[in-house]
Amino acid sequence: MTVCAIESRSVGEDDRSPGRGCVLTADGAYAARLARSGDSWFPERWTLDGPEPYAVPLPGNQPEEPGTELQPLGDGRVLIHRRAARRHLFALLYPTGPGTGELPLGAMECAAPSTRLTLLPPVPGGARAYAVSVGARSSTVWQVAGGSFGPARLAEVPGRCSGGVWLDRAGRLLALDRELEGRTKTVVVDLERGEVSPLLQIAPDSDDRLLLADLDSGLLLISSDAPSPGRERLGWGVLGSTLPVRFPTSLRLPECTAVPFAIQPGQVLEPEGCAVALRIDGPVGTWVGLWRPAERRVRHLPAPKGWLTGAGLWTADGVLRLPYATRETPCGVAELRMPEREPRAKRPAGAAAERPGEAGQAGAPGPEGPAPDGALARTPGAESRQAAEPGASEPVAAPGEPASRRPVPLQQAPLERLVTN
Repeated sequence: MTVCAIESRSVGEDDRSPGRGCVLTADGAYAARLARSGDSWFPERWTLDGPEPYAVPLPGNQPEEPGTELQPLGDGRVLIHRRAARRHLFALLYPTGPGTGELPLGAMECAAPSTRLTLLPPVPGGARAYAVSVGARSSTVWQVAGGSFGPARLAEVPGRCSGGVWLDRAGRLLALDRELEGRTKTVVVDLERGEVSPLLQIAPDSDDRLLLADLDSGLLLISSDAPSPGRERLGWGVLGSTLPVRFPTSLRLPECTAVPFAIQPGQVLEPEGCAVALRIDGPVGTWVGLWRPAERRVRHLPAPKGWLTGAGLWTADGVLRLPYATRETPCGVAELRMPEREPRAKRPAGAAAERPGEAGQAGAPGPEGPAPDGALARTPGAESRQAAEPGASEPVAAPGEPASRRPVPLQQAPLERLVTN
């Protein structure tokens, strides 16, 4: 039995969110988590951009509830989200010598008991913070820090949303996985205009989710059941490309759950060379996987003792920084280096494309159903049958269709087009 499971997303309990127990700023300068002292919980801020990491406790007047959310901002303050029945209270915490300063930001109340409100991942720059409330039929995006008058409603999205991936450094374009009419597809929310547009739609009857995006290369990590109905698979693509999403065989791990949590930045126009960090859960525990789209294997490495599971950040030169806490080292960062890229074997002139079942094999869902395992699922408008391994030429457009465009950086990508690489 071969399984590469992607844990199901229930609102407020999304284990695929990188750093659920420890949240890092987008640049990795700060982190925040709930630390434990006996039976009590208190906020703790980590500073990670200095010579040595160090932690600053930020206890309040009373212990925090275990479900309290924290998020570090770019200036070192920590946003705290407390719940009291239907009320949600927001404040900024900061150290004041021996004590903790607290700046209230306001509160909001959900109309229905079933409505859940959770913080979205940290925005690039760290000057603001956002949250999404999910009701029975629609979801609402709120700005909860960085504004002038407390929580502000920005956009309403029909359907139930989960996830959250930023697609630009300005914090304007937010990708959310929307469940609507029994299917989950990724949409883009323009927070400035309040507009919603489709982003990821691999097949009409598939569930497609965006897990991570890199702002330099445009690399996207997705999950979808398009190639294997009823079983979600990990795949990758490039925003703005018209090539199909790839579902590498190397990411199908026997009886394991694989969750990507970090992508190497700085690889402009080289998405195939980006290192990707995976949290892998299996019968023997939890460990770290390192993978590149250009390579056909996952490197398995033990996680550091006390790893704050799912938290980590790549540097541009290929060093994965993993925060951990043990009795001996209450605030530490372990570093794993991604090996250099393996040289690609040269294919003899005229050689055939890869056999079905290999990573990079081209295939398209059609009347017979989705493409087989190891093949590529395609989106509408991507009709080429050419093999699409990294470095291959662009597919030839079908008669009457416009020529395919080269992959472009994420910040320049036309967001109205479908993700197909």
